[in-house]
Amino acid sequence: MHYENDENYFRGYEWWLMKEAKKRNPKIKLIGLPWTFPAWIGKGENWPYDYPDVTAYYIVSWILGAKQYHDLDIDYIGIWNERAFSSKYIKLLRYTLDKHGLQQVRIIASDRLWEPISFVLLLDSELHGVVDVIGAHYPGTKTVPNALLTKKKLWSSEDYSTFNDEVGAGCWARILNQNYVNGNMTSTIAWNLVASYYEELPFGRCGLMTAQEPWSGHYKVEAPIWITAHTTQFTQPGWSYLQVDGHLEGGGSFVALTDGLGNLTIIIETMTHNHSQCIRPPLPHFSVTPQRATFYLKGSFYMVETLQVWHSRLGFESGNSSLFQQLHPVKVWKGSFSLDLNVDEVYTLTTLKTGQKCGCPEPPPPQPFPSNYKDDFNIRNPPFSEAPNFADQTGVFEYFINASDPGDHVFTLRQVVVQRPITWASDADQTISVIGNFQWVNMTVTCDIYIEKQRDGGVFVAGRVDNGGIYVRRTKGVFFWVFADGTYRVTGDLAGEEILMKGLSGVRDNAWHTLTLNIQGTSASGLLNGYPLWENVTVSKLSNGWAAIGTRSFEFAQFDNFHIEAS
Repeated sequence: MHYENDENYFRGYEWWLMKEAKKRNPKIKLIGLPWTFPAWIGKGENWPYDYPDVTAYYIVSWILGAKQYHDLDIDYIGIWNERAFSSKYIKLLRYTLDKHGLQQVRIIASDRLWEPISFVLLLDSELHGVVDVIGAHYPGTKTVPNALLTKKKLWSSEDYSTFNDEVGAGCWARILNQNYVNGNMTSTIAWNLVASYYEELPFGRCGLMTAQEPWSGHYKVEAPIWITAHTTQFTQPGWSYLQVDGHLEGGGSFVALTDGLGNLTIIIETMTHNHSQCIRPPLPHFSVTPQRATFYLKGSFYMVETLQVWHSRLGFESGNSSLFQQLHPVKVWKGSFSLDLNVDEVYTLTTLKTGQKCGCPEPPPPQPFPSNYKDDFNIRNPPFSEAPNFADQTGVFEYFINASDPGDHVFTLRQVVVQRPITWASDADQTISVIGNFQWVNMTVTCDIYIEKQRDGGVFVAGRVDNGGIYVRRTKGVFFWVFADGTYRVTGDLAGEEILMKGLSGVRDNAWHTLTLNIQGTSASGLLNGYPLWENVTVSKLSNGWAAIGTRSFEFAQFDNFHIEAS
């Protein structure tokens, strides 16, 4: 819902991803959490709580749309990612959910820190009645007394966010166990699932696996995926943790879970300090040593005779890890068994015989982004709303059918966000979508452009673009702008403050023009409709970066026949 009357439940990749996840595991839980809100919710203010009924309507519409258009049941809904919460809004959200027959949708708050939400829940009995889960981000495996006093489910509702090498796998193994062992958290959610964005953007490869080359089809199932499997292949949402002291004498931890139907899964980790540091918070020193650990099964588990064994060893010294290998079953004798544990290992011992490590075909080899790349956006029924390989950093660039154009520009790419959203991070004041290979130095970028905003509208093509994500406001590069008032500018930054050249272009709004930006070495030049407009502009330092398109402000604009030649 970019605009108030704009209900569209087919944008983005998330619907597809949720449906694919449900195909693989129908029991998987679906959780929604707003990071940003469209501007119309705030009615001019950068704040979602001034009109809580409007915000609740927006969220509930999304949940209803998930069911109506995709047959997806959203199980949990959050408030606002890592930002302030409003008790009034949370209560109204619960009321609105119930009014629409969504009593089964549970509320998580507040996806930031344990406080002040825990303290407020203890003071406000009505709020206590509507919040089902306290979710904290990056809790460092620790909770706080007030959170425990609420008797609510405690979740690490965002964690990990660490480069997905062996240390990242060690981080993930440690917190998956110790969030429960130290902090009584019964869910740990990794940000992010799959690193499918240009690696040089912020938090490159901070996903459980890597799939950042759609043009080649290459992907890599990284070590954190197999660490995940130690837990997720042998439990399901709804299993319960057994209340045991999960600290091992020689360091490390274990957890035990049951489905309540006689099945038991034990996960053990012996990650050492230097091999399990997450991106945040800082990790206090601790030591882990090789040890022999004996486990005693009591109650109904006393009758268990054998446990299936799956094992991983993260090989830091050898550089040779062994990931998710099935070992011989362990015999349980009169309710007990022992294991010799080395450091940096993960074991799963389980009554389930369902574990598997697929013999998948090798993915295609990695390839750099094509150095000669074209997209005319001529696609009648695109599978997704956005064009492949473009990575929107501020604004949204969507396929558009230009029904009023009788000529060559019926199918275009259009920037569609026309008011600054209620932002989570420091979005730019301009919109920008990057594409290509960050290592490119010399390039020619050509694109047909169509300014829709009269008088002060404007668009750009750019090269050597060096930043995005949370750092997008400080983006540098070579930007070739044209404006609806008939002027042009060349700048060294997205903000438009470092002016390298300016003049008259004759460009006007509501007409198609072709921009060409050529950057070679320390020199840049620009063409308008195939004719030189400016040339020999000195680019101060020889840098590299992506190509990009974008607009001067949050405004409608169209792009067509995009072409890069680069080296």
